[in-house]
Amino acid sequence: MIKKVNIADRRYQLDGNAGSDAVHRDPIYSYAVTQLIDDSGHTGTGLAFTLGAGNELVCQAAQHYANQLIGKDIEETMAGFGSLFQKLSNDQQFRWLGPHKGVVHLALASVTNACYDLWAKKRGVPLWKLLTDLSPEQIVATLDLSYLEDELTAADAIQLLANQQQTAAERMGILSAGYPGYDTSVGWFNYSDEMVRENCIKAVDAGFTALKLKVGSTDFERDIRRANLVREVAGNNVKVMLDANQQWNLPQALYICKRLQDMNPYWIEEPTHPDDVLAHQTLARAIAPVKLALGEHVPNKVIFKNYLQAGAAAFIQVDAVRVGGVSEFITISLLCKKFGIPVLPHVGDMGQLHQHLVLFNHIAMGHEALFLEHIPHLKKYFVNPAMVVNGAYQTPQEPGSSSDLI
Repeated sequence: MIKKVNIADRRYQLDGNAGSDAVHRDPIYSYAVTQLIDDSGHTGTGLAFTLGAGNELVCQAAQHYANQLIGKDIEETMAGFGSLFQKLSNDQQFRWLGPHKGVVHLALASVTNACYDLWAKKRGVPLWKLLTDLSPEQIVATLDLSYLEDELTAADAIQLLANQQQTAAERMGILSAGYPGYDTSVGWFNYSDEMVRENCIKAVDAGFTALKLKVGSTDFERDIRRANLVREVAGNNVKVMLDANQQWNLPQALYICKRLQDMNPYWIEEPTHPDDVLAHQTLARAIAPVKLALGEHVPNKVIFKNYLQAGAAAFIQVDAVRVGGVSEFITISLLCKKFGIPVLPHVGDMGQLHQHLVLFNHIAMGHEALFLEHIPHLKKYFVNPAMVVNGAYQTPQEPGSSSDLI
């Protein structure tokens, strides 16, 4: 059983202008780390991601949740984790600080992810293996589907997973082939045009077939110039995504997105405020067939449900270190499967945890294996860093979720 918890505030200054975007110009990549130590010597590690200031608040909130797990057996806990998640997220006093968003929800993500890591380590398997071996009923028992009953009941979720079991074996080839990645580090906002050009060449040479550029300049012409630069260097056979990190209001987004259509972006990401579902709906209709992607800053399953109901996004980028952890990630992935919308996670964890989750999504849920974001800047700090070869994530073999930090 869990006998001890540790909470750590870990912060990493990035080199040069790495990590910069139109809104977050000087990020310090940081984790609120939860460790759950059980009486057999296993340690489950869970992460929530921030950009520095305030990380200590997430740590304090994670301590509140983690203390409630002391004395619990991890197998018994995970057998009904959906009920525990619902109880923790609806703590009658702590809930007021959210609900289901902000510092308290990030903290719950850290603790939830530590539970899944400990569970996989206790069974001696990688997280992707643990999840894909569970029955539909066992998976759904780990989920909190409250507030989704109008779209997804427990019975619906079980049936959806059961339907995919019939063809799961056909998708196991991804384990040897590797899960495709895309390079999101070619065009950080503060990079010079020349550095963007050099990075694009390096990424294509490294086997990446999709690249992402940060946009959102006050000077729209800078965005247009740099977008066309990436398209020119990468060529027409490489997918190019553009990410505004919420910089524009709706009138600005309508104008600049139409200007950017000519370079044929695969998607335009986070064009405006992440809570504004109707603005995204309006924009999506106005700039079709160009598609919108979002989810990096969407905090919970209810808002994702609203986006899906509104037809406001063609790609969902749910992040398990932003929503309430692995449990809510799987819940949102099920919703997306029902609506026929692909899941391409944002990787606040640098792809460590998400390399497991996209394998589960593909094998057990039937989501298309499009690609997973790759950000290498914290690779040296992980005990088992994600391995990307010829543009593809190699399947992790170590027990757990690959979240342990050095």
